[in-house]
Amino acid sequence: MEYNIITKAIIDNLENPIALEQLYQSDKKRFIYSFEEVNKKFSHHLSVQIWHERLNRKRNGIGLTIKKEDVLFLGAASIIAGFIAKIPNLFGLIEDEYYARNCSFIVAPFLVIFFSRKNHLALKQIAIPLILIFVSALYINIIPKIESNNSLILACIHLPIFLWAVIGYTFIGGDIKNNSLKIDYLKFNGDFLVMSALLVLAGGIFSGITLGLFNLIEVKIEEFYFNYVAIWGLSSIPLIATYLVQTNPSLVNKISPVIAKIFTPLVFITVLAFLITLLYTGKNIYSDRNFLLIFNVLLIGVMAIILFSVTEATKNESNKMIVLTLFMLSTLTVVVNGIALSAILFRLSEFGITPNRVAVLGANLLIFINLILVSLKLYQVVSKKESVEKVGLIIAGFIPYYSIWAFLVTFLFPILFQYK
Repeated sequence: MEYNIITKAIIDNLENPIALEQLYQSDKKRFIYSFEEVNKKFSHHLSVQIWHERLNRKRNGIGLTIKKEDVLFLGAASIIAGFIAKIPNLFGLIEDEYYARNCSFIVAPFLVIFFSRKNHLALKQIAIPLILIFVSALYINIIPKIESNNSLILACIHLPIFLWAVIGYTFIGGDIKNNSLKIDYLKFNGDFLVMSALLVLAGGIFSGITLGLFNLIEVKIEEFYFNYVAIWGLSSIPLIATYLVQTNPSLVNKISPVIAKIFTPLVFITVLAFLITLLYTGKNIYSDRNFLLIFNVLLIGVMAIILFSVTEATKNESNKMIVLTLFMLSTLTVVVNGIALSAILFRLSEFGITPNRVAVLGANLLIFINLILVSLKLYQVVSKKESVEKVGLIIAGFIPYYSIWAFLVTFLFPILFQYK
């Protein structure tokens, strides 16, 4: 079994309480994640039992640990992010065009700075992702807007994926060879989505109550509220969600596995019903371009569910039913992906090469290969030949390939296809 750096450090220092405390204080979030793995293998050890009681007692109550410097950083970052989001209103730009090109830059620089501070990265390590973000912002905004510029649309779609990888680089502390840290990043993304959804829901309830109260006294604040309060609130949600997940993992680390357990079988039933219905109705995906597009979007969504569920399954290897369901879902999705690939290849041969078709083909090939490897590894897990952690390593190992493809589509496709 491959251990990450902190897990190995914990195991090596089980007889050294001072070193264990230093490890915990240096990075509480990763220590807690890593300790769960240590507890599985060394639960008989007295030191592990003591730490297990300490961590679980602390996490039973949800208490927010907030530092003054973090509050100042979040406050400043949220204000600046809000101003970036307000640029179209301040300078009279076209909102749809601006947000399509620049929505990622509202929070990406601040997440990079947050993780860089947290991991105590050197100036050189921080400079690389920040330069990439600056160059990306400059490049995406100088691409000319030409009628039917599909390469620009593709660049706007794939740029957030590339920036997601840049943020991940700072999350793992620049240790790009450590797949265990990449798994932690995938787990973080699942927890981040859960926390963001909770914050959006809470913000929606708060907004409804606020507007309702002012309407009772016949004071119309809707325009002011949505132009200023709401836009700053939405801009700050990713930053607040990241902070809460990183500093208080107990807030959501019990929710994410439950969501994975509920949605994995539901998604499997849905995909199976979809395939049966597709065969029954005789829908021709080879000629219907819009249907094929939606088909691929659904495929990517299912793939995301599989990735999320597998990364959650690595936390609890004892749940064999979830692993078996994941194996069936991944195998079924391989079939769906194969159908999509055949349709894309058919359209390429019949109607020629376009940026959209090449981009979709590349993405589907990556997902197809990734799904096959995941399915094979899940089969080995079901057969008790491998541990479920190996599945997470397969997924984590593919992050650079998705990142490279997103980079190519974002930066090379507009030039290669002459902005068409």
